[in-house]
Amino acid sequence: MPYPVDMTVRPDVSGHFDPATNTISYIVRDSASDHCAIVDSVMDIDYAAGRITYDHADVLIAEIERRGLTLDWIIETHVHADHLSAAPYIQQKLGGKIGIGAQIVTVQETFGKIFNEGTRFQRDGSQFDALLEDGDTYQIGEMTAFALHTPGHTPACMTHVMGDAAFVGDTLFMPDGGSARADFPGGDAGTLYDSIQKVLRLPDTMRLFMCHDYGPNGRDIAWETSVAEEKAHNIHVGGGTTRAAFVKMRQARDATLDMPKLILPSLQVNMRAGEVPCDDDGHPVLKVPVNAI
Repeated sequence: MPYPVDMTVRPDVSGHFDPATNTISYIVRDSASDHCAIVDSVMDIDYAAGRITYDHADVLIAEIERRGLTLDWIIETHVHADHLSAAPYIQQKLGGKIGIGAQIVTVQETFGKIFNEGTRFQRDGSQFDALLEDGDTYQIGEMTAFALHTPGHTPACMTHVMGDAAFVGDTLFMPDGGSARADFPGGDAGTLYDSIQKVLRLPDTMRLFMCHDYGPNGRDIAWETSVAEEKAHNIHVGGGTTRAAFVKMRQARDATLDMPKLILPSLQVNMRAGEVPCDDDGHPVLKVPVNAI
């Protein structure tokens, strides 16, 4: 399908790196107004102590308030398995709508069973303000953004394109980082390859912004590249790598990876749009299912 790409619009992008989870959160400001969006916020957790704080989110909030911006959207590129979303905390402070891919319902169904959530947990995506389908558009001030469905890492992964900037979530890493894993429930290496090719069909000069970076080989943390750079130099898909070769590599690599340290709290919180689940008495509580993932 044709997508409403507009390379004449160049939003201002402010990246904020969280060293605890190697996540980059973004404030994206419409170049023609004082409106903005946040992409992939982080809520801090000391898992061993069972303590949640909001230092990273407070930095985003402070910048938006200092710059006098209006927050229109809080975007989740997918249900993250390695950090917790601060979306409802930010929404309470600044407003804005929380948006995620429409296939969140598939993720909710899968992990609702794994965490034995019962009937109180709604599996219809109603915890979010907007469920975005492939090609859906939304406004950030005068800028029209759109969602590109890029599953493979998870079924609900979306790349969000805002002018000449695309936020790829965990579909791609920096060229020397390759690609994200595809072995979580609902993930698929072949589907991930197809999604990456979808991103790489965007204009060569499209700026690409990563959700994570791990500084491979000791380089400094980085989070911005381009379609042209990924096509030429990505160690997993660059230079015309075939689908079969990618799938073989990805499956072999995934078999060696440990589960993310925060996967259990992250999934429970993020499939609820950042809300921490509560027990029957209303106390915040997280479950640890045994041998379930």
